[in-house]
Amino acid sequence: MVSKVTEECNQKMKNIPSNEANGHTAQSEQQSNRPSNSASDTSQSHFEHPMSLDEFRSKAHEAVDFICDYYSRVDSLPVRSSVEPGFLHKQLPTEAPQQGEKWDVIMKDVQDKIVPGLTHWQSSNFFAYYPCNSSFPGMLGELLCAGFATQNFSWIGSPAATELETIVMDWLGKLLGLPQQFLSRKSEGSLGPGGGVIQGTASEAALVCMLAARARIMQGRPNADMANLVAYTSDQAHSSCKKATMIAGITNLRILKTEESAAWALQADTLQQAIEQDLKAGLIPFYVFATAGTTSTATVDDLRGLATVSRPHNIWVHVDAAYAGATAVIPSMRHWFDGVELTDSFSFNPHKWLLTNFDCAALWVTDSAPLKTALSLTPAYLQAKGNALDYKDWQIPLGRRFRALKVWFVLRTYGQEGLQKYLEHHLRLAKLFQGFVEADDRFAIMAPPRFGLICFALKGVGKAGNAALLEAVNSSGKVFMVHTEVGGQFMLRFALGSTNVQQHHVEAAWEVIQSNADGVMAQETNLM
Repeated sequence: MVSKVTEECNQKMKNIPSNEANGHTAQSEQQSNRPSNSASDTSQSHFEHPMSLDEFRSKAHEAVDFICDYYSRVDSLPVRSSVEPGFLHKQLPTEAPQQGEKWDVIMKDVQDKIVPGLTHWQSSNFFAYYPCNSSFPGMLGELLCAGFATQNFSWIGSPAATELETIVMDWLGKLLGLPQQFLSRKSEGSLGPGGGVIQGTASEAALVCMLAARARIMQGRPNADMANLVAYTSDQAHSSCKKATMIAGITNLRILKTEESAAWALQADTLQQAIEQDLKAGLIPFYVFATAGTTSTATVDDLRGLATVSRPHNIWVHVDAAYAGATAVIPSMRHWFDGVELTDSFSFNPHKWLLTNFDCAALWVTDSAPLKTALSLTPAYLQAKGNALDYKDWQIPLGRRFRALKVWFVLRTYGQEGLQKYLEHHLRLAKLFQGFVEADDRFAIMAPPRFGLICFALKGVGKAGNAALLEAVNSSGKVFMVHTEVGGQFMLRFALGSTNVQQHHVEAAWEVIQSNADGVMAQETNLM
């Protein structure tokens, strides 16, 4: 039908006198000599892409081969990139090419200019930060997500994307042992007030829950009360909590002190005292950001106590379990999350430790109504069948990716038992490394080991000596770790969780640490 209409238009254009066909009248003879505008010339309406379907098929095979080759050698590459800031600016043109380039030329630049500037997060020798898991089923899910290229802000945008996400989040919630109120469906099968949604990161989850908490507490209150809202977190919590207050316009954030005697976990009595003081001052407590697995030491706040203190005041309690939450897949690890049934929201990152490629942050709420009150906006052009199921009302942006595919692929490929065995493997390796540290009297464990994180330091060399040890280890290219400081103490972090790490990688890493410790200790002796 389209091509028939185009044919008729072209025929009519041929029958129009040349001046008029070019948009001119007889009085504009002078202007008729100007070149015609090709954009309005219907005879030039065909466009050829530089990569055909058959070429894409071929190049996609090559790209997969490139990725497989990369994975086969990634453990032999220096883990931490050694380039300096601005390195790429010196190697690439200041403008995009005028004419398209050959794919082989582009991929050569990837190999020669991009790969050297990568820190290899998928190396089995990567023990820095917290892991950023990847898996082949997850990658294939990402590939299909990119291939389908759907926009899933509303149910009608792609019904399968919305409904699969709801199902997958219930699967995942059950796998973690989350209470029924966090699932989308009640025990008898009908939709309930709670449910799960996939956010990009735990930072987004913290923000949307803060906005939901604000919407809930402000019901029936004058707008002026907004200035009196107070949020609470600990001095060990992730910086995303503070950033959330900055974005949400919350000017009162209480960063509560933790103590070494409580393993740096936020205690209920500390929160209760802060709440009582703020209530006396006429302020309105509304949000608590609790952590299960802090960034520095993987400690776990007193979730049950914090929730118990907060509930009488209608304070929203959000649990950030970005790293550690994955371990709830193992029933024997669920004691760390005791009290979650009293909280309002829970999030963790499958892209950290559950084999799902970035980005993927799983968030559950017991009641989605405040979330929708804070975030729902459906203009006329988005009004359609299924609006009540739209995930656009559970997040900050409008557009959303088909992230559920990769989670679905991972859950189906590994199964519950496979995921449990994967995490148990990492926990055993963490115990192994802990034993190495404890067996060498030159070192000390600096915080109670939690999950897959061991915090340790070389004794008697202070901050400078341990910083020197860390840099020596990282400069070797054989291992990558980072440090933290808690209670004024500098410590090295050894975080287990890389997708393909095995026992021999941990043993080799310890040898690198020990040999470089010898050098640091010798240097300290020479300075004495």
